[in-house]
Amino acid sequence: MQQLKASLTSARAQFTAARYRQLGDFLPGLLGSAQATREALSGRSREEAHGCVARAWVLATELALKAHSDVAWPAADRALAAAQASGDPVVHGEAARVLAITVRRSGRPAAAVDLLRRTADSLSPDRNDVSWAVAATLLMTSAYTAACGQRRSDALDLMSGAADAVGRVISAGFRPSTPLFTVDATSTQVDLYWIGVHTALGTPDEGVPYAARIAPGQLPTTERRARYGTDCARMWHHLGDHRKTFASLRFTEQVAPEEVRRPALRALTADLLYAPVTVAGVREFAARTGVS
Repeated sequence: MQQLKASLTSARAQFTAARYRQLGDFLPGLLGSAQATREALSGRSREEAHGCVARAWVLATELALKAHSDVAWPAADRALAAAQASGDPVVHGEAARVLAITVRRSGRPAAAVDLLRRTADSLSPDRNDVSWAVAATLLMTSAYTAACGQRRSDALDLMSGAADAVGRVISAGFRPSTPLFTVDATSTQVDLYWIGVHTALGTPDEGVPYAARIAPGQLPTTERRARYGTDCARMWHHLGDHRKTFASLRFTEQVAPEEVRRPALRALTADLLYAPVTVAGVREFAARTGVS
């Protein structure tokens, strides 16, 4: 069991460092080992192993989502099934989050928001429990999901709820003994989500103040810093500022070279490549990132 936990920690480190190819090579062995370990155990140890299996499938789902792969569906289903068997509400919240993202990507944002809200409510967080923080991440994800469905009122209300939940975590002085699995509940994370929410709602100008007050170094992982660059690139692209869009993409490349090869960012690069305004360096950037 200790070896499984160490392997899971290594896999999470690969994801948060945005080493996606390395994670892709590592995951099959981790998933096989996690499931074999679970089958060999019983009682409380088996429940704990269910949690490890769930988190391994959470990482598999996150990786598939970044690649826009259909593998995300079965991976998310397996993550949630294992999380439910673990009896751990925190792991359940993490699995529900990636399943909801998969549901949103399938064109059902309302169903995804409903899943996230129900899961957040089921956590029944108290002031000293990590479930406060998990509930906040679910609310942030549901706000962005609502925004993608053009449900402005719901998106703004959910983001306000997430900000309140994070505020309670901070004011209580709560610090989890280990970081949340892929997204943290911090005020900087709230600001990052506000950028995405406003861009999705078609009001990217309202995201600019949030982007301006984020110091990327405050974000806890390479993957989150890359997400900041990605969200800023999308925001500036919607505002029609090609040079700032490219600057954000270059920032993303500097912190996480594999991130700019994701399908969504390659599409954004292609838009810049064929934009009526020529931006110095875009052609070379496109060649580096596989955009023809």
